[in-house]
Amino acid sequence: MRKELTAKGRATRRRIVEGAAEVLRERGVGTVTLDDVMARTGTSKSQLFHYFPAGKDELLLAVAEFEAEQVLEDQQPYLGRLESWADWERWRDVVVERYEEQGDTCPLGSLFLQVGRSTPGARAIVVGLLRQWQESLAVGIRAVRANTGPGADADIDARAAALLAAIQGGVSILLSTGDSAHLRAALDQGIADLRRDLTPTGRG
Repeated sequence: MRKELTAKGRATRRRIVEGAAEVLRERGVGTVTLDDVMARTGTSKSQLFHYFPAGKDELLLAVAEFEAEQVLEDQQPYLGRLESWADWERWRDVVVERYEEQGDTCPLGSLFLQVGRSTPGARAIVVGLLRQWQESLAVGIRAVRANTGPGADADIDARAAALLAAIQGGVSILLSTGDSAHLRAALDQGIADLRRDLTPTGRG
């Protein structure tokens, strides 16, 4: 069993993972070596293997976990408090702005298109991310429905899944073209559909 890391050790390990994530976003899994990571993070070989004894595969798995955390953290605190339509609009703006700013360096693209496809064990991390993200959206849908009064029945889990798929599609197009129009349209349409179906008749 691996010894519990000290606070300094955790910080060093975190620095290595963050540096590795930066290099992978820039250059891709297929071309990045441990030497590249060591150069970026100022880490010796012995130090790198101290924290990642299994080498590159273990480091890539840690990067996958880090990128999954970043995807959700980038949406907070808005994702965690989708209680009104104004909250949903603020969340939508943050999502679009973050992905526009991040461009090719976005953690979602790195996780889905690079690390998640090539690293043993990373698929489970991707599945866990999507499950948590979808559940957060479902919680928001239930909250806004409760706060606006009883509207039309809706399959909340299906709506959350569809909205998540729309985001992923919009981000993929953004990464391919540099244009966020599809992501904006997907979010706008998804929220408009929710608002139409969850708002009681006569309350607009």
